[in-house]
Parts: sequence; structure tokens; C-alpha cells
Amino acid sequence: MKERTLHRLVELVRRTGRQEELWSRGDRIVVAVSGGADSTVLLHIMRKIAADEGLELICAHLNHGLRGGEADRDADFVRELAQRLAIPFELGYADVLSYKKESGKGLELAAREKRYEFLHRVAERYGAASIALGHHADDQAETVLMRLLRGSGLSGLAGMRFKRREKNVELIRPLLRIYKTDLLRACEESGIPYMTDSSNLSTEYTRNSLRLDVLPFLGQYNDQLAVSLNRLAEVASAEDDFLAMETSKAYAEIVRAEKGGATFKIAPFASLHVALQRRLIKLILNYLPLSTEESDFIKIEAVRIGAVQDRPTTWSLDLGGGWQAMREYGTIRFVSVAAESQIPHYTYSVEQFPAEVTIPGAGRTLRITRLPGGTEAALAKAASNDEAIFDADKLVCPLTVRSRLPGDAMKVMGLNGSKKVKDIFIDEKIPPSLRSRIPVVTDADGRILWIPGVRRSAHAAVSRHTSEALHMVWN
Repeated sequence: MKERTLHRLVELVRRTGRQEELWSRGDRIVVAVSGGADSTVLLHIMRKIAADEGLELICAHLNHGLRGGEADRDADFVRELAQRLAIPFELGYADVLSYKKESGKGLELAAREKRYEFLHRVAERYGAASIALGHHADDQAETVLMRLLRGSGLSGLAGMRFKRREKNVELIRPLLRIYKTDLLRACEESGIPYMTDSSNLSTEYTRNSLRLDVLPFLGQYNDQLAVSLNRLAEVASAEDDFLAMETSKAYAEIVRAEKGGATFKIAPFASLHVALQRRLIKLILNYLPLSTEESDFIKIEAVRIGAVQDRPTTWSLDLGGGWQAMREYGTIRFVSVAAESQIPHYTYSVEQFPAEVTIPGAGRTLRITRLPGGTEAALAKAASNDEAIFDADKLVCPLTVRSRLPGDAMKVMGLNGSKKVKDIFIDEKIPPSLRSRIPVVTDADGRILWIPGVRRSAHAAVSRHTSEALHMVWN
């Protein structure tokens, strides 16, 4: 009767473990124990469950080097606790203050990174499947409120997850449905000692300030605030998972990866619900890789609105980190600025046929062969913009295959005079990013004969009197 609360918590955690698939029989689990009430009760609970479900536990404690003798006292307490429960113990030490100065990060973040770094090392050493953390329902309420204040989206409002993959190890939170009052009651009823961290009383830290000042203040308007915030996290988590699945489907159907970047056609994108549009752009940015936080909503929205606006246009947007989003008529592309600038200029001279020229940056080749003239079959070969036929006797060899140059102009068939290549690209709606990848073919007199895949010139047209033709194919 005396340990009623602890027994109830054990059964609740056991049920949560099964529902959320937090462990499997035979798993080795590192339990992070600070010495406070939360993690101390967690270790007791997991020890009872481990005996029934064949789990193997390792107790891990990190001395952050921040609280002098108090930190040493906590380390000794956790060591003795592990020995008393017959659980292997691992102690680590971190100089968090030095790391804070080196990295320029805040104290809370610096301590967290060093703590997780240590826990992952322990998990790797023991070949553990997971790391059990002592976060509980009140921690979840604080997390949701903190993210709400920062302007988080649905993913942030989902709070901490019961299970999350990190560096090939699962981070599990078995206590996430249990409130602090129940944990303290279990300690009191069962005579479980624990340590008190004096730094938890300092409002210098954001989370402490939320717990000690903000939540009690808001509690005047809702005495079930922590419960409400946990309910919000539960609902947001399920809906976030659903939207994540739908976004993955949309990505597979719409997005095409190319040269480290990504591209998609605007028409199918515009048909998506606005929520999926935003999440799809965010997913692309995360894949680039381009670290995207919730605060990047403005950037995501700029890409989305620029994509769905009715008027066909071209634009580019600096995403930071050396990446750029650009609209090219009916396509949105995410490209590396460095990669785009590395397309080389080139010039190839072609004197003998058949010939084949590989075009840098285009992933295509230009093949030129001789054909006998005077037959309908030969003259009909140029059936698309990817093929062209010229009267060989009207050309001055050698031919040149080169990248386009400023001021390039071509005499267009059916048009009096010449037209700038740049204007031809615009008329044909050739995306700006592809223009530098398309070669031009000239003869020895410098006349542009053909822009492969785009337009042929009026020069050297074949006729029934043609005795020999050059057949060009853009593969």
C-alpha cells in the first residue's frame, strides 16, 4: 500500500512502452540519471520493467563542471544508486563553460550538447538500442509553451516525442505522460532519496523562468494549463505525423533531385493544399542540406507565393548558405550558387565526320554525320528541334561547337534579317539556368547554323538538288 504510486507509475510506463514501441525484449538501454527526482524515479521504474521484459540497463551520469562540490555530490549519489540497484554505471565529465566560450552558444544549449554527446558515447560503447531520458509531462508543457512563444509551427507544437532517432540510437521518454507531482509522491511514499539542483531555482535560464514565473501566472486563467498544453502536443504530434506522410508522398510525385539540388513543376505544386505547399518547400530546404528553423517561415512563404502567382515570370531568391531558389517559367529550381557558376566556356573544332561532341554541364552530346542528298528520307530526318540537316556544299568547314557569347545573333528561317540568341531563348521560354548549357554550332565564316534543341538558322537549307547533307542530332 505504501508504494502504491510507484507501482501505478511502473504499470503506466510499461503500457506506454508497449503503445509507443519504446523497447523490445533484450534491448540494452542507457538511462540518463542526473540524480534529481525525475531521473531517479525513472531508473527505479526501468529496473522493475527490465526484470520482467528482459531489458539490460546502463546508468549514465554527466558532471557538467558547473556547480563545484554540489555536482560532485550528485555524481556520488548516482554512483551509489546504481551500485545499490546492481546496474552498471558510467560517469562522464564536461567543461561546459569552456565549450560555451569556444562555441559562442548559450549555457543551456552548450550543456545540452555536451550531455547528449556523452550519452551517445556510452550508448555506442555498450551497443545500446536506446537512451532513456527523464522528461515528464510538466517538461512537455514548458517545451510547448516555449515553442509557442517563439512562433513555432505544428511540428514545434508537437513538443518532445516519445521516441526519436538520433545517430542510430533511439531517444526515448518513458515518463512523458506522468506529471512531476506523481514523481515526487512516488519518492515520498517509497522512501526514494534524490538530489536537488540549486540551478533549477535560477530564473536566469529561459526554461526555469517559464516554469517558475510564466506558467504560474498563466495558471490563473487555466488551472489545468499543463494538461491543456500536453493535450495540444498530443493532437499536434498526430496531425504533424499525418502531414509529414502526405508531404513525403507529394515529394515523391512532384520533386526531382538534380545535381545536389531539386526542381518541381509549378502546375502540380499549385494544386496542393497551402499547408502541403509550405511543408514541401521546407522538406526540400532540409534535404539540400540547408538548416531550416521555424523562423524561416518568411523565406518559405516567399518561395511559395512566388511559385503560385498567376503571371508567368522568372525570379531568384537567396536562401542563404550558398543556395538559391529560382522560378523559370513553369518550374521552380533549388540550386547551389557555386554549382551554377562552374559551367565552363568551351570551343570545339569539328573537321571530320562522323563526329561526336560531349557538351560540358549539359549531360548531352552532339553527333554530326554525313548523308547522301537527293532522297526524301534524308531530307525528312530533321523531324524535331533535336535534329537539323544542312547542305554540306553550302557550309564552310571546319565547324565550331561552342558556348554562347554576348551579342550572338542568328539568321532565322522565315525571318528577314537576324535575331539575337538571347531573344530566341526568351521567345522559346528556355529557362535562364539552361541557356548557358546549350551550345551553338557555327561554320568557319562564323555564321550560327543551329542552336540544338531550340532553333535552326536559314543557312544551308537542303533541297532536292543537295548532293550531300550534314545531319546533326542533339542526344
